[in-house]
Amino acid sequence: MSAVSVRTRLGLEIVGAGLALGVAGDALLRAVPWGLNALLCTAGLVGATGWLVRRHRVAVGVETPWLGAAALLVASNFVARDSRTLHAFDTIGLTIVLAVAFLTVQGVALRGLQAWHYMRAGLDAAASAWFGVFPLIGRDVNWSELSDGGRLRQARAVALGGALAFPLLIVFGGLFSSADAVFHGVVTDLFAIDFGVLFSHIVLFGIFGALAAGYLRGALLRPAPARPLADGDSKLSLGIIPVATALGLVDLLFLMFVAIQLRYLFGGAQLIATATGLTYAEYARRGFFELTTVSGLVLPLLAGADWLVRNEPREHQRTFRQLAVVLLLLLALVMASALARMRLYVNAFGLSEDRVYATAFMLYLAGVFAWFAWTTLRGQRRRFALGALVQGFAMLGALHLANPDALIVRTNLARPGSERPFDGWYAASLSADAVPLLAASLPGLDARAQCPVASGLLAQRDRLERGDWRNWNFARARARRLLNEQQDRLRAIPCPANGS
Repeated sequence: MSAVSVRTRLGLEIVGAGLALGVAGDALLRAVPWGLNALLCTAGLVGATGWLVRRHRVAVGVETPWLGAAALLVASNFVARDSRTLHAFDTIGLTIVLAVAFLTVQGVALRGLQAWHYMRAGLDAAASAWFGVFPLIGRDVNWSELSDGGRLRQARAVALGGALAFPLLIVFGGLFSSADAVFHGVVTDLFAIDFGVLFSHIVLFGIFGALAAGYLRGALLRPAPARPLADGDSKLSLGIIPVATALGLVDLLFLMFVAIQLRYLFGGAQLIATATGLTYAEYARRGFFELTTVSGLVLPLLAGADWLVRNEPREHQRTFRQLAVVLLLLLALVMASALARMRLYVNAFGLSEDRVYATAFMLYLAGVFAWFAWTTLRGQRRRFALGALVQGFAMLGALHLANPDALIVRTNLARPGSERPFDGWYAASLSADAVPLLAASLPGLDARAQCPVASGLLAQRDRLERGDWRNWNFARARARRLLNEQQDRLRAIPCPANGS
């Protein structure tokens, strides 16, 4: 028997891990919304990676164990909350962690990497996950090394025997089925297969297995970069004059906007009504999301400008940093204007998911801009990307602690003198995270709001009863128990015939 190479052995074990994770993914992740199943599958992927690394003594980056723990921590969020929006951000966060881990498993250290390194790692990890199974099977595993193996030879012999027996089984089975009604019934029941369900299992198993095997192949079998990652080979650069001209014009535009904001937004309702014909709340409502977009676009603008002048003399870079500081100070006033608009907006119209997450994004940007000024504008751009990434996960953790859906209900119940009454239908449409607060506040609601809340909570109960252990989490379990206890009281709440 010829010796099996280390690469072939590792490739075979990656194939085996992919098959096992494909079975787990098909069995667990088809139950939605995700809960415990997401944590279990993430633990399976992290465990398989750790086992392969340890078994084959793969040299990995020092951050790899921490990223494995971070992946499990992010996946545990699926067990804590029920919010669909939070779960979408958890999925994005988990994808980012796995993309970064893709680098460290290859032995690349995260310290000093630029933002574009993380973006390239994400693209590489995605490409490997989707397409890596093909070179894994076709090139990495040398099947000729296994041709003389005893077990493989026996397996091939068994497969050949099964192929030879198949037409014989069909012929004899058909004859026996025609000869005996009882045997016919047994055979019919045995092969009563729902081919639609079978096909869905095959597809999901194939997708999850191929993704896992491709990801592991790219991280463990593909060689790491031959030289350390640096700022890049491109010598593209612009002089300070075009960069400074562009930034100066942007600074001027921001200055004009800030001057107008200081007069109108902070000038009172009468001035707004006279100038625009809008109420104070309507004026605030029209601008927040646009200002959030503006704030988000400034970061790539400044990062790109910093990259374009990276090879310029120190005096030119100092000029750029001065203009960037002016822009950041003006941006701080723009963001303060946006947050003031949101406060007025919420007081008048209430809180919603869009408003919560847009505000969280604005606060995250404020932290990122402060970190950009502290690092990049002080000549330490290599520290920026990792710090911004950590801040993003810190914000995700803060959102989970804040429980956005419960915060929405609490805020809308408490806001005085609003232009809109409490929206019971919207509150009841939120996730199970809001159920305890809604159930506790139901007796004190206006009679018009009690009916939609009660009806929505009963609909929530029906939804929660359809789940099983795979999508279990704490929020759903608590809400299900509470709604089962109070279902009689909820059904007793009268609703007008017209539903109003």
